Amino acid sequence: MASGKPSVLFVCVHNAGRSQMAAAFLAHLAGDAVEVRSAGSAPAGEVNPVVVDAMSEVGIDVSAETPKILTVDAVQASDVCVTMGCGDSCPVFPGKRYLDWPVADPAGQGIEAVRPVRDEIERRVRGLIEELGVQGLA
Repeated sequence: MASGKPSVLFVCVHNAGRSQMAAAFLAHLAGDAVEVRSAGSAPAGEVNPVVVDAMSEVGIDVSAETPKILTVDAVQASDVCVTMGCGDSCPVFPGKRYLDWPVADPAGQGIEAVRPVRDEIERRVRGLIEELGVQGLA
């Protein structure tokens, strides 16, 4: 917590769905109380358009986000690293807190299948905000 506030990194393989939704929910719900990052071990070219649509349904715009490559620096700069289906591709460092959220991959799914994934991620993010003890906006 170099900045005095907790830092969270969300990681999934393509950084185009789950980790983007989680990062967007945390930024939306916690505001400036938490530093938020997301990355992928094999980033896609763009955020999944169905994810963009699903998030816009709940008033969060992720259309301008771009998938980013997972770096050692990003992990080292984070207090909590939340993995979402990336297996062993996330580097592990002593002293970091790791959480693994087994959330379904929205890749190749329609909006009806992505909505419950989105809602599960929101539920988990709200729980994380409580665990971190930050005063969120919602």
